[in-house]
Amino acid sequence: MRTPLMAGNWKMFKSVRESVAMVTALRPKIDGVTGVDVLVAPTFLAVPAVAAALEGSGIHVAAQNCHWEREGAFTGEVSAAMIRDAGAGWVIVGHSERRTLFGETDLSVNRKLRAAITATLTPIVCIGETLDEREGGQTHDVLDRQIQRGLDGVTGAELAALVIAYEPVWAIGTGRTATPEQAQDAHAHIRGRLTQWFGSDAAARCRVLYGGSVKPDNVATLMAQPDVDGALIGGASLDVDSFTRIVKFRVA
Repeated sequence: MRTPLMAGNWKMFKSVRESVAMVTALRPKIDGVTGVDVLVAPTFLAVPAVAAALEGSGIHVAAQNCHWEREGAFTGEVSAAMIRDAGAGWVIVGHSERRTLFGETDLSVNRKLRAAITATLTPIVCIGETLDEREGGQTHDVLDRQIQRGLDGVTGAELAALVIAYEPVWAIGTGRTATPEQAQDAHAHIRGRLTQWFGSDAAARCRVLYGGSVKPDNVATLMAQPDVDGALIGGASLDVDSFTRIVKFRVA
């Protein structure tokens, strides 16, 4: 009942011109692919141009971050309402790089999540443990804390409509990937907690993506796990052919 979602997070790569060229080349390659949703998240500057280039394509556009206030004296920030106005329908919140490099907390993630929902954006909420936390046997505890605090105040209906991305921090940009068994264990734990705290119907409808060095040669084995509903893809989404192969994981 959950349609797989392949979401390309381009991070701080690609100019506006390069971003438009990327999606212009991508459209015909995945045109007609069914049974999977596709999303790209360019930089803020490229969101309007990419959204215009993808109009009518069915490929979704996300921003990589947002501020929790609608407007105000917050130099350098962009609000969820501004993102919606620029043409995106989705937003990533709480990415591990935002947490580790820019000091974001579960509280700020929750505030951004609430702002996204208010602006009618679909949030992709990122959670995941560091290498030290995994080696210390704390993975499930970390996920519990991030879900409890990050999703505080969310209703079952809101949960069903949003997306959670499990991204083990130790696998982000390192070339290391969680084994399919490790990914399934974390995803099953997340699904269990969502069922416990939000109800079985909402938990069954909420998509949980895996993020962490996803590539064309490992996506199929990850997607074979029952609780893995798609992927949040970094570097491999920057190349048209690579991203196309990931989107077409069933064909491969």
